[in-house]
Amino acid sequence: MTEPTRNGKAQPPEGETFEASLARLEEIVRKLEEGEIDLDRSVRLFEEGVALARKLEARLADAEMRVEKLLDASGATAPFEDSPPEEGGAAP
Repeated sequence: MTEPTRNGKAQPPEGETFEASLARLEEIVRKLEEGEIDLDRSVRLFEEGVALARKLEARLADAEMRVEKLLDASGATAPFEDSPPEEGGAAP
């Protein structure tokens, strides 16, 4: 369940930070890669991992959008790009 903040946007309950969710996802991946758990447990962990990955991706997209809005308002920079700039490219 989510809790509202002062600006009315929903936030995850206490203890469900992005970092905590990412750590849990990494733990799930490690357990699955070890391969020492039974099939049923593996499937349940995989399902949990997929759900966490989707939530993390959505939270990253939201954070990126918020940063872009802040930067667009000041006119300071262009939106994020999907790939990093090429190294060693000539300056215009």
